[in-house]
Amino acid sequence: MFLSVVIPTYNRLPILRQCLAALEEQRLEAPLERYEIVLVDDGSTDDTVHWLDAHAPAFPHVRLIRQDHGGPAEGRNRGVEHAHGDVIVFIDSDLVVTPSFLVSHARALARQWRRQGDRLCFTYGAVINTANFEDPTSEPHKATDLSWAYFATGNVAIDREVLERSGLFDTAFRLYGWEDLELGERLRQMGVQLVRCPEAVGYHWHPPLSLQQIPDLVRVERERARMGLVFYRKHPTWRVRFIIQYTWLHRLLWELLTLGGLLNERTLRPLLGWLIRRGQARLAMELLRLPLNNLGVRALFREARQIRGGRPLTV
Repeated sequence: MFLSVVIPTYNRLPILRQCLAALEEQRLEAPLERYEIVLVDDGSTDDTVHWLDAHAPAFPHVRLIRQDHGGPAEGRNRGVEHAHGDVIVFIDSDLVVTPSFLVSHARALARQWRRQGDRLCFTYGAVINTANFEDPTSEPHKATDLSWAYFATGNVAIDREVLERSGLFDTAFRLYGWEDLELGERLRQMGVQLVRCPEAVGYHWHPPLSLQQIPDLVRVERERARMGLVFYRKHPTWRVRFIIQYTWLHRLLWELLTLGGLLNERTLRPLLGWLIRRGQARLAMELLRLPLNNLGVRALFREARQIRGGRPLTV
């Protein structure tokens, strides 16, 4: 089996170095015969391209593809276009994997192909969130690492032909969020089965929360709201409404939990700062999720009203 690991990246050089180093340490065991890493630089403005050029001999499996900044959907499609493998593995450029990562995906796929008699499936590995930059793989598995997503490109492997039949990623998703879950809806409609593969472990690095990150986190929530409506307009079902939280139940929930918006990123700032200074950045992030969710749901309903009023959705 020949696996192509497709990774879009944008201004993530420090953790990208660890991501690529871990991928170069993969064990070649049956049925994994060979692999490549197709790295798509999405117009990075940091030192990514220069550093990769200077260190190319240390990464023999890597092929660098460059594009103007167009977002992860366009980057992943371009990576698939340039890939040579019969199986495509998608990960993010801030994921650090274990040496058995690729062979675990390969074995789980081969077992399921034999069981089903076809290749209509994909494997979904485990993603463990960590803020430990120096030693990300030391992070234990936590309840908050569990995901109910059907198809999330942080750690999945799929037969290339099945993926291409789905139509690949919709490049209308140019801002943050939902392009992978939207593809998952099309795969589900094709009858493609999800196969859990907890042995294929990736450690997803996030920097510990700082107060300086809050404006960017607010921006991401607003982008997710806009892309959530792109998702819903393509798949106007109650399932998708629940996925993107576009229901009155979600609106009521987050309004109640934030006291009608009184608890927001501004009023919580002193408490968040206090928690961060005491080494409780993870707890601070969980607390911040309350107003961020409320902000995102409010933005969804606001955007939807504007669309119904005749303003087109722009991306």
